[in-house]
Amino acid sequence: MGHSTELHSTTVIGVRRGGKVAVGSDGQATLGDTVVKHSAQKVRKLFNGTILAGFAGSTADAFTLFERFEEKLQQYGGNVTRAAVELAKDWRTDRFLRRLEALLIVGASDRLLLVSGSGDIIEPDDQIVAIGSGGVYALAAARALMKHAPELTARETVARALNIAADICIYTNHHTTILEIDAACAAVKE
Repeated sequence: MGHSTELHSTTVIGVRRGGKVAVGSDGQATLGDTVVKHSAQKVRKLFNGTILAGFAGSTADAFTLFERFEEKLQQYGGNVTRAAVELAKDWRTDRFLRRLEALLIVGASDRLLLVSGSGDIIEPDDQIVAIGSGGVYALAAARALMKHAPELTARETVARALNIAADICIYTNHHTTILEIDAACAAVKE
């Protein structure tokens, strides 16, 4: 299948904290060694704005996965876990989909998931998930912030973690997009 666990050219992170879920990404898009765009949108709202998703990997592949995931959400009435499981099954077994090179982070008011083409669906114990070449830096930063800065919101934690990753990873920039869901009203804020 050839899915790579190390995808370059981005940082995407999701955090659940204080009754909110935030998913954010940098905006850098590269083609080989060249930065071709500084403000790419790698996170988006799905299912009438109640679910957030972000991707690392090929943009065309990610759009295909967003569409398929949204179809699964419609099919299963917004049940994020069921939609993720069904997408992972299709992704692993469908001849076309299994060639897609991307990872997804999915955030809903009650959960945060990482979905991969190898069939993995991971719900993190610490309510933080990060993907892309700068993902390990953002993950480490968010873990430290969760432990040592309890006053920060989910959005603030994501913003600071992305900035730290951008200072370290050459495939990550400081042009960020962060979306947030308030678990109480399931409304998405930009």
